Amino acid sequence: MLSKLAAASRKTAEAAALAVLVGGLCGPCVTSAAAAGPSAPFDDVRDNFASQAIQRMAALHIVTGTSERLFEPDKPVTRAEFTTMLGRLLRIEPVESAIPSFSDAPKSAWYYGWVQSAIQLGLAQGINDASFAPNRPVTREEAAVLIARALKQPLDTVAVSTDLSEPIYRDLAQIQNWALPSVYRLRQLGLMGGDADGSFRPGSPMTRQEAAVLLDRIWSYPGWAKEIQAVPNTPIQLGWQYGQSIAQYEKEVLTSGINTLSPRSFFLNSNGSVADYTDAALVAWAHGKGKQVWTMVGNRSDQAATHAMLADAGRRSAFALQLAGLVRQYKLDGLNIDFENMAPADRQSFTAFISELNEALNKIPAVLSVNVSPDFGTDWTDVFDYAALGKAADYIVLMGYDEHWDGGAPGSVSSLPWLRQGLTTLLKQVSASRVVLALPLYNRDWNTRAGITTSEEISLIQQNDLLANMHAKMRWDGEIGQYYASYGTTASLHQIWLEDGRSLTLKLGLGEAYGVAGYGFWYMGGESADVWTSLANARRFASYSFF
Repeated sequence: MLSKLAAASRKTAEAAALAVLVGGLCGPCVTSAAAAGPSAPFDDVRDNFASQAIQRMAALHIVTGTSERLFEPDKPVTRAEFTTMLGRLLRIEPVESAIPSFSDAPKSAWYYGWVQSAIQLGLAQGINDASFAPNRPVTREEAAVLIARALKQPLDTVAVSTDLSEPIYRDLAQIQNWALPSVYRLRQLGLMGGDADGSFRPGSPMTRQEAAVLLDRIWSYPGWAKEIQAVPNTPIQLGWQYGQSIAQYEKEVLTSGINTLSPRSFFLNSNGSVADYTDAALVAWAHGKGKQVWTMVGNRSDQAATHAMLADAGRRSAFALQLAGLVRQYKLDGLNIDFENMAPADRQSFTAFISELNEALNKIPAVLSVNVSPDFGTDWTDVFDYAALGKAADYIVLMGYDEHWDGGAPGSVSSLPWLRQGLTTLLKQVSASRVVLALPLYNRDWNTRAGITTSEEISLIQQNDLLANMHAKMRWDGEIGQYYASYGTTASLHQIWLEDGRSLTLKLGLGEAYGVAGYGFWYMGGESADVWTSLANARRFASYSFF
C-alpha cells in the first residue's frame, strides 16, 4: 500500500512539474477529468495539463498520432516531427524539392517535404552542412530557437543577462549562447518557462505532449491564429511565354498561380511597324480565368532598327499609336516593353517613347511595364533613365538575371548579393510599389576544356536531370544563396550555380522585404513543379507579423 501511495504521489509531482516545464503558465490548461472530456482520438492521452492541447492540435491537423489510436505523449519529439508540426502550424505546404538539402533526409522519407520547406524558409537548419539528424530528439533549447524563428522574433533587441548571481534559471550556465536570446524571448512571451525548481533543462528532450502544449499556446496567443489563417495579398505574378505552345503555356499558368500572362506577340519591324503574332484565343482564355494579359513588345535586340524608330519623332509616335490600337483591338490589359541591346545615345528618345506610349495607353486604359537590367554602370544599361522611366511607366520590371552570360567568366545567373545590389540601386530611383522583380527559371551549364569556357542555357528541369544523371558533387553556398555543383573531369569540368526552390525563395524573400509590387518569371515551362510551392510558402511566411 505504501509503495502504491508513493507511486501516486510521484505521478502527481511529475504532472505538476511538466505543467511548469512547458510554459510556466500551464495552470489554466490543467483541468478535471470531467472538464477535459474523452481523450479521443487517442487512447493513451491522460487527463492532464496536455490533454486539451493535444485534442485541439489534432483537430487542426497540426499534430498527429504515432499510429491510428496512439499519441505516445511521453515520447521525445524528433527534429523531423517538430519541424513538421511547425510547418503545419504556419500553414506552410511541404515541398517535394528536386534538390535534397541533406543526405540523411531522403526523398523517400515521410518528412522530406516538411524538412525542405523549413530549410527553404530558414525555419530549421541542419546539424552540419550534410546532415539534418531527423530522428534525433529536439532539446528544449533547440525548440526555443525553432519557435523564435517561426514567430520571426527580433532577437537582436532581447536583453540577455548571463549574471549567474541572479540567473533567470538555476541552470542558466548550461544554456548555449546560440539559444540564449530565444530562451529569453519565449519566456517574455509566456510560451516557455522552467521547472518548479527553477531549472530550464536546456539539453533535455521535449516530449510530444509538451510540444503540443507549446504549439497550442502559439495558436491561442491573441491575434496569432487570425494572422496565420489570413489570406495573403496576391502580388503581380507575371509569367513570360517562351518556346511553348499555347496549350503548354496555358497548362503552366494554371499550375503556377501566375495571374498576369505575357505572351511574346509584338515585335518591332525594321520599317518601324509592329509585327503582330497575337493569339486572340489565348487572350480570351486568360480573361475567362480571371487573369490579365500584358503582351510583350520586343525589338529582337536589333539596335539599328530600334535607333531608327526612337530617333525619329514621327516614327516613334506612329509606333506608340499602333501599339495602343492593337491593345484596343485585342482588349489587352497592358504591354510589357522588352527592348534590349539599345545604344546609350538613345537614352532620351527611349524615355520619350515610353512617355508617349503611356499617354496613349492611359486613354484606354491599359498598364505599361518596362523591362530594365540592373544598373552596374555598364554600356548595356546606359540607355535606361531609371528615375524618368519609373515616372513614365506604371511598372519597372527588373530583370534579375544574366549576372554571368555566355562568353564571360563562369558564375551564377543570379546570386543573392548581386540581385540585392541591383534591386537596392533601382529602389533609390523608383518606388517599390512600381517595381516588379523578375526571377530566373533557367540556368547555365558551364564547361571548361583546355582553358576555354563555354556555357549552354538550360531549363531548371534539364539542370535537375543533369545533376541526377551525372552524380554531381553539390554544396550549399550561404553567401550567394545557391547550391554549387560540379561534374566531369579536370580535363572537362562542368559547373552549375543552381536555381531551385531554395535559391528562388531567398530571392523572393528579398523582394518581400522591400515591398515590391510583384514578380516576373523568365520563362514559363523552365521550372520544376516544386518551385511554385516554394514561392507560395515564401509569400505566405513573409506576410506574417507576430507583434
